[in-house]
Amino acid sequence: MAEIAFIEYYLPQQILTNEDLQDLFDGWSSEKIYQKTGVSVRHIAAQNECSSDLGIESARKLITQNGIDPNDIDVLIFCTETPDYCLPTTACIVQDRLGLPKSCASFDINLGCSGFVYGLSIATAYIHSGMAHNVLLITAETYSKVINPLDKSTRTIFGDAGASTLICADRGFARIGDFVFGTDGSGHKNLIVPTSGFRIPKTVETSLEKKDESVNLRSLDNLYMDGPSIFTFALDVVPKTISELLDKANLSIDDIDFFIFHQVSKFMLQHLIQKLHIPEEKAPINLENYGNTVSCSIPITLRDCQQKNLFKKGDRIMLIGFGVGYSWASALLEWKDESIP
Repeated sequence: MAEIAFIEYYLPQQILTNEDLQDLFDGWSSEKIYQKTGVSVRHIAAQNECSSDLGIESARKLITQNGIDPNDIDVLIFCTETPDYCLPTTACIVQDRLGLPKSCASFDINLGCSGFVYGLSIATAYIHSGMAHNVLLITAETYSKVINPLDKSTRTIFGDAGASTLICADRGFARIGDFVFGTDGSGHKNLIVPTSGFRIPKTVETSLEKKDESVNLRSLDNLYMDGPSIFTFALDVVPKTISELLDKANLSIDDIDFFIFHQVSKFMLQHLIQKLHIPEEKAPINLENYGNTVSCSIPITLRDCQQKNLFKKGDRIMLIGFGVGYSWASALLEWKDESIP
């Protein structure tokens, strides 16, 4: 049986407030930004701070505060869409800097909003197969490095973070249950950095900035997000994946005590909660002081709920990640312990 044993996260020291942003975007007051996004503060990685640094800080926090012996970690999974390098894999760098054993399998997965749930499934498979007893899943993102400072469609939403989760075979506070996955690559162009790989090489021309119809400024080197298309995608896919997972586990929606959604934006989450007829108290919205931290949003929300003693023994918790790709995944947890490790 695979279980989540510990979660810790790390936020960069630099912050970006709505008050900072209102001076950049005409007609967008601090309050208007909050009403549209549900975000008041975002943490932003420093110029010399990369995803590996954020992930390592969260892992060191987990290891130190919970008395984990790094030599006991069998597998390291590093989930990011903003790696330090295209090659080598960031996980190799993290393995060395954390002092994990050379016998530790270490690899990256390139996923965003669904990445934590996918990573959790890989960790669970390693444990169920008997190939590992302790898997360290690190999610870390620095989207700020690919966002144009004058693109209000993205800069007002996203924040940087690192989160570490230890999944174990013999201890934990939440048992990991069934999973459901989905992919629709036809939507890949709706959340993309066009020159982030080799399909479109970076040139002087790709760095030229242009304004869109909403007066957002960006180049092909920056993050592009088609918000309305992603909104439509989420409203269609999320209810279906929840229903599919409930059917797989032979449960009804009323059997789920909490829904931990990827923290995409307050506006979208409220529409999903309303469409699903879920009581608001069952679906925590937790992005006011973080922003959308992509693959880190679900573990951050889980950890904050745990620290607030929101969950009780026996609670069923559904995790739902969805977004860039298009990619989505959901998972079931059963809470074992009310205590705060």
